[in-house]
Order: sequence, then C-alpha cells, then structure tokens
Amino acid sequence: MAEEGQYIYCVIGTGEARNFGPMGIGDRGDPVTTISYRDLSAVVSSVPMTKYVVSKETMLAHEKVIETVMKDDTVLPVRFYTIAPTAEEVRSLLRKRYPEFKKMLRELDNKVELGLKVIWRDMNAVFEGIMEESPDIKAVRAKVLAHSAGEAGQDKATLSEIVKLALEDKKAKERETLLRPLRRLSSDFCLNRTYGDDMIMNAAFLVDRIREREFDSRVEQLTSERGDTLEFKYVGPAPPYSFVNIVVTE
Repeated sequence: MAEEGQYIYCVIGTGEARNFGPMGIGDRGDPVTTISYRDLSAVVSSVPMTKYVVSKETMLAHEKVIETVMKDDTVLPVRFYTIAPTAEEVRSLLRKRYPEFKKMLRELDNKVELGLKVIWRDMNAVFEGIMEESPDIKAVRAKVLAHSAGEAGQDKATLSEIVKLALEDKKAKERETLLRPLRRLSSDFCLNRTYGDDMIMNAAFLVDRIREREFDSRVEQLTSERGDTLEFKYVGPAPPYSFVNIVVTE
C-alpha cells in the first residue's frame, strides 16, 4: 500500500475541526478536513505520496475545494499540488508561519477576487482609427502604397513598428479609462498578462463583499456604455488567487 500524505488546499482562520465532505483530489472520495494549530487550520485530504498526473481534472478538483471552503471562511490558497508527508508537518507549517498567516487573513478578511478581461470587438476598426489619428503613420502608409511591392520593404517594417507602438499606447489609455472607476471600489488590483492585439486588459480586483454588488453595477454600466466596441468578460467571486498563493518550501 502506498504511503499516505496530506494534500494542502488552503489555510483558514479557525481552530475548530471541520469536515467539508468527500471531495478530495483524486478519485477516491477522500474527506476534506482540517489540521489545526491554535486558531489556524490547514484544509487537507489524504493522498498517496506517489505523484498524480497534473491535469485539468486535478486542478479543477483543487479549485472546487477552495471555492467550497470560501463560502464560509476567508481562505489563503496554497499552491497547487502541495503535499506534506504527515499531519505533524502541517502543524509545523502553521506554527512557523503563524504571524504571517494571521496578518494575511486580516488583510483578506471578507474579500473576494473579481476578474475582468476587456477585448476590442473589431480590430480592423481599431487599426483604421490608429491610422487616421497619427500623421506619422499616414505619411509612412502613403509611401508604402506609392511604392511597388519590392521597393516598400523597409517602409513596411517601419509602418509595422509605428503601428505596434501606437496600438500599445491606445491600449494603455483605454485601460486607464476602464480602471479608474473600478480601482475606487477595490482594496487592491493587479494586471495580468494580456494575449493578442485585441485584449486591452486582464485584471483581477480584490473587493470587499459589502462592495461586490456596487462593483458588479459599475461593470454593468461600463458594458452598457462601451459594449458596442468592447467585449467584457467578467468572472467571480473567486478565492484571492491573484493576491496570495502560499508556497511551502522544504
């Protein structure tokens, strides 16, 4: 029989014994419970010490547990696939990092993460607008159109670079316009990596639950005002993955 370890999902601010049901990672239906030190607990389930294959299913199982726990508790997510060999190792982790975890729980108390991606709907219109707004781009474009295909190589490269810089500048201005009203309603925010020319913003906001409905309304207002040219992808509430991800080192 394989040696068993303790898979750690998150840390919560309670010393009470809890059982969240048979939803542990893997396909064995292991109960998700708590291991405590004073008024802190790690949410855990038993797993074989042999390594699981990292897959979409295991990641979703990890997230499902944390999302279940956050319904009633402030959570400090632990990095995916963190396993301690024994329950005593888990208690040792809580003991050693007790002040740090308590501080983080105070800072995140009653807060959730809300995510917002914003994408231009029509990139042709965006590029045409950039061309019209910039005299430099219009001049280089005119030179490209005036030359034969063989003669326009350098001008095309110059045009491509100027347009790229202009696009990034336009993104930055759009992003600031969108962020301004949302920052006021959040405790913190972070900008994540964007993908492709059409994505303006990929942001996560840490929002107090008492302001969540107000934040929702502001996103709805932005969607109503700008939805003809921008696509808004709004998700949450979620655990504060973008603001805390506990890493356990040996």
